[in-house]
Amino acid sequence: MAKESKVEKEIAGMALELKKREGAQDELLKLTRELVRECSIAVKLVHSWDYDGAGGQVGKAKALLAKIRKLEAGFEHIVSQSYQEYAEISILMAIVKKKESPTHRELGIPFESFMTGLLDCIGELRRQMLEELRRGKKKEANYYFETMSRMYEATIPLRFSNSILPNFRKKQDVARMQVESARSELLRSG
Repeated sequence: MAKESKVEKEIAGMALELKKREGAQDELLKLTRELVRECSIAVKLVHSWDYDGAGGQVGKAKALLAKIRKLEAGFEHIVSQSYQEYAEISILMAIVKKKESPTHRELGIPFESFMTGLLDCIGELRRQMLEELRRGKKKEANYYFETMSRMYEATIPLRFSNSILPNFRKKQDVARMQVESARSELLRSG
C-alpha cells in the first residue's frame, strides 16, 4: 500500500476543518432564526402595547445574540439579517419607552446592520403613529412622527454604494417614503 502523500494528508485535514465549519454554520443558522423570531414577536407585542412582554422577548434575543457572537467569525454574511432585526426592536423599544436609542456599540453589532435596522424601525414608528392617531392621541402621534423624521434625516448624508453599505440605499428610499406618507397622514388627521 502506498504511503499517504502530503497533499492527501492536507486534504484530509481540510475535510475535518470543513466539517467543523459546517457544524458551526448549522448552529449559527439555527440561532439566527431564533433571534429573528424573538425580535418579530417583540415587535408584535410593542404594537399590542405590551411593553413588558416585548422587553422579555428582547431579553431572550439578547441572550441569543451573545451565543451568535461567539460563532460568527467567518459567517458575517449569515448573521447580518438577525443583527438588523435586533437593532430594529432595540431602537423601537427605546423610543416607545421614550428613552435614548442605543448605539451599535451598545448593542454589540456592526454598524451596517445597525443602520439598516434603524431604517426598518422607521416603518414600525409609522405604525405606532397611525395607531396613536386612531386612538385620538395627536401629541403621541407627533412624537413618533418627529422621531422617525429625525432618524431619517440623520441618514441623508450617507450616500455610499451598495458594495460599501449593502441594502442601505434601498432601505433609505423606503424610509423616505414612510416619512412622506406619515407626514400626509398626520396632516390629514387635522
